[in-house]
Amino acid sequence: MHRRCIQWLLALGLIAVPALALSQAPASAPATQAQIAALQKAVENAQSAGDNAWMLTSAALVLLMTGPGLALFYGGLVRKKNVLGTMMQSFAMMGMVSILWAIVGYSLAFGHGNFFIGGLEHLFLRGVGLSPASDPYAPTIPEQTYMIYQLMFAIITPALITGAFAERMKFSGMAVFLSLWSLCVYCPMAHMVWGLGGLLNSGGNMIPSLDFAGGTVVHVTSGVSALVAALYLGKRVGYPQTAMPPHSMVLSFTGACLLWVGWFGFNAGSALAASSLATSAFVNTHFATAAAALGWTIFEWFHNGKPTALGAISGAVAGLVAITPASGFVEPFPALLIGLAAGFFCSFMVFEVKALFGYDDSLDAFGVHGAGGTLGAILTGVFATYLINPAYGAGVPTGGVDGHWAQVLHQLAGVGVAWGISIVGTLILLFVVDKTVGLRVTTDQEMAGLDLSQHGEEGYELGD
Repeated sequence: MHRRCIQWLLALGLIAVPALALSQAPASAPATQAQIAALQKAVENAQSAGDNAWMLTSAALVLLMTGPGLALFYGGLVRKKNVLGTMMQSFAMMGMVSILWAIVGYSLAFGHGNFFIGGLEHLFLRGVGLSPASDPYAPTIPEQTYMIYQLMFAIITPALITGAFAERMKFSGMAVFLSLWSLCVYCPMAHMVWGLGGLLNSGGNMIPSLDFAGGTVVHVTSGVSALVAALYLGKRVGYPQTAMPPHSMVLSFTGACLLWVGWFGFNAGSALAASSLATSAFVNTHFATAAAALGWTIFEWFHNGKPTALGAISGAVAGLVAITPASGFVEPFPALLIGLAAGFFCSFMVFEVKALFGYDDSLDAFGVHGAGGTLGAILTGVFATYLINPAYGAGVPTGGVDGHWAQVLHQLAGVGVAWGISIVGTLILLFVVDKTVGLRVTTDQEMAGLDLSQHGEEGYELGD
């Protein structure tokens, strides 16, 4: 009897509950819409939080590339009497460029301006807040996150130049020259490639040059400027007759590995979101670096008879450089080809071209960054595809593999602009600083080393 009553109650419930729900449907509709809106907002907040976390992590990784990455890499390659002086040059850029960026650099690079340079709307970071920028640079992260991420690029770029004039430039001259360089060369180039309305912006209608993470902005400008600086200063005392081997390959090896790790923030972070595009750039960066290390090692093995640790890490850096402009535009196998080509090409530039012309690019800043950045920028035009990054719209041909070979011409134009502004700007700045502050240390100071002559201390205390 009780069982039968329970069955009847269940049957009545199955009929009554849907009827009650239908009778209340009009009243509950507004609440349902509110719930959907709240859910959409929660999803947007979650995306913003994820993107912001990835971008802050990427910013830290890029800073890691300068100190300790580049500082150790360059510091180990010089003679021990110059290790602190060389590392101090990278550290100085971390401080000085940061201040300049906050005052005016960010505005010149990413403020509204003309096709060449940004305006002064963000002077002293005015209007750079914790909400996404009104302009579509990075719509899911605070503008301050975007600003600080881009600062890390501005820091390492002039620091790369120090490798060309290592062991022979005054600290005061270096500080003034590279500070001015960051404003007069780097900021205009960053605006032209990445800034709204820039001459080379891939979303513009002038010369759409593809540069995902800084092939022209960072590596061509720094590498070409490095060559100009090396030629302007002249050779080190005793070069090339006196052997000047690295004093600590252990330091350089550690620095190169830190550069490899930090470069994931450099390239994958340039997706500006925790997205599949970031994954693509991450994968491409790793494969190209491995291939370039192999390419350089093979070339050196045939050229000198032995593979060296210096060659392997130099090749890895060359691969990182070359894949930078292409990392967010190409598929993994073309990334391998770009890396392999960079390993062979950059080693050829260091072993053959440098010896042929006899210039003293102390740590091969031009041979790796100038040559590798130029090669990578051109090959970006060959291998870029809308399958990875629909730069001009879904299904629209992007590079040569899509049938859009005109992109190679756009890439050549971008490289030409980067070479031009680097040569002219660097020459003018070197001349002005040389005539006012002075650039080169005296012969006695150079023989004593930068550590003692410029900083009054030594990197190693070898006494009892």
